[in-house]
Amino acid sequence: MENRDFESARKYVSDNISYEGPEGLGSFNKSEPYLKYLEHLNLPKADIKKKFVDDNDVCLISDMNFDKQSVTALIFSWYHVNDGKISSIRVAFDPRPFTQKK
Repeated sequence: MENRDFESARKYVSDNISYEGPEGLGSFNKSEPYLKYLEHLNLPKADIKKKFVDDNDVCLISDMNFDKQSVTALIFSWYHVNDGKISSIRVAFDPRPFTQKK
């Protein structure tokens, strides 16, 4: 996804992926709307600080620098994998810099 190759990324995402982000910033239960959402966000590359793997679960702790907002967000992402595909993602970060009006 960081390469913006959403066609290739689709191969690694379950059809019925469950995605939950911070309240008000999106949740999805199907792959196509989720991938369209990611494509629209045009996210910068994440600087992965730590990765934890436990059986079918992967947790990433990353910094993501949003130059336009002059914000670096600490992001926690929990991925669950079934049958070689990501079946659920939960993302947690402080959304206030992105939702508050200036």
